[in-house]
Amino acid sequence: MTHPPHTILAVVVGSRAYGLHGPGSDHDRRGVYAAPTRDFWRLDKPPTHLDGPRDEQFSWEIERFCTLALQANPTVLEVLWSPLTELITPPGELLVRERSAFLSRRVADTYGAYARDQLKRVATGRDRTGATNHKQAMHMIRLLLAGAHVLRTGDVLLDVTPLRDRLLAIKTGDTPWPDVLSWATDLQADLADAAATTALPHEPARDRIDTLLTAVRERGLQ
Repeated sequence: MTHPPHTILAVVVGSRAYGLHGPGSDHDRRGVYAAPTRDFWRLDKPPTHLDGPRDEQFSWEIERFCTLALQANPTVLEVLWSPLTELITPPGELLVRERSAFLSRRVADTYGAYARDQLKRVATGRDRTGATNHKQAMHMIRLLLAGAHVLRTGDVLLDVTPLRDRLLAIKTGDTPWPDVLSWATDLQADLADAAATTALPHEPARDRIDTLLTAVRERGLQ
C-alpha cells in the first residue's frame, strides 16, 4: 500500500514541486482521504490525519483538510495546486475543481504570518548561536513571494523555477544575510500592496465547500 485507505488525492509538494530539488531531495507526499460515512456513526470517529505509510507522507481526512484550507493554511492550500499528482479519484477531482472557494483575503495574514515566523526563528538562532538557518531563510522568502502571487492572481504559487538560482543561493549561504533581509523587506511591502489591491473576497465560499463535503459524504454511503 502506497497511500492510506480511501485516499482521494495524493500529491508531491516541497522542493520537488517548488523546482528547488536536488538529486537527494525527499519526496514530500501529502494527501486527502474520505473516511466512509458510516464510520462517523460510531463512538470512535475516524482519525483526522494519518502519517505514512511511506516516509515524508502525511494525509488529512477531507473535513479536517477543508477546515484548514478555509483558514488559508499555506501548507494545505499547496496540496490543491501541486503539479505533481500521484493519485486522484472523482471526489478528489471535485475537491480540486472547487479549490478557488478556499481563497480569500485571509491569505495575506497567513502567508505573512508564516514568513514572519520563519524570519523570527532565523533571527533568534543567529542571536543565540551566530549561525543562520539558511533553509528557513529561503522558505521565508518563498512564502512572501507566494503570498503576493495568490493575492494578485488567485492561484497558489509552487513552482519558483525562475528564481531557483537566487533562492538556492540563500539556502547554501552564498547570499549575505543583509541582502536576504533587504529582499524580505521589499517582499513584505509587496505583500501589503497586493493585499490592498486584491480581487479576492473577504471570506472564503463556505457554502461551496459545504456542498462539496456533503457530496463526498453521500458518496461514502454507497
